[in-house]
Amino acid sequence: MQLLFVNLRTINRNQLNMEIKVLGTGCAKCKSLEKLTNEVITESGIAATVEKVEDIYKIMQFGVMSTPALVINQKVVLSGRLPSATELKEIILKNQ
Repeated sequence: MQLLFVNLRTINRNQLNMEIKVLGTGCAKCKSLEKLTNEVITESGIAATVEKVEDIYKIMQFGVMSTPALVINQKVVLSGRLPSATELKEIILKNQ
């Protein structure tokens, strides 16, 4: 049996799959944030999964009091507003 060890520092950060959650109950801004997030990761070639969370109890578990909100790898990075595409790209790249 052969063991394979991988040094995670040598892997390109874009190759790691990010977990992104868009929190919102279904309002227009929440839907817009989900669409914009998908567009930004596609254009940037970022490996990520995007999940839309509409269950108010799950949203409350993140401590979010206003939506839309964005969670990257279990960390709330945006809450209560819809960012521009440029700002959203910066937020995502910063939190890879």
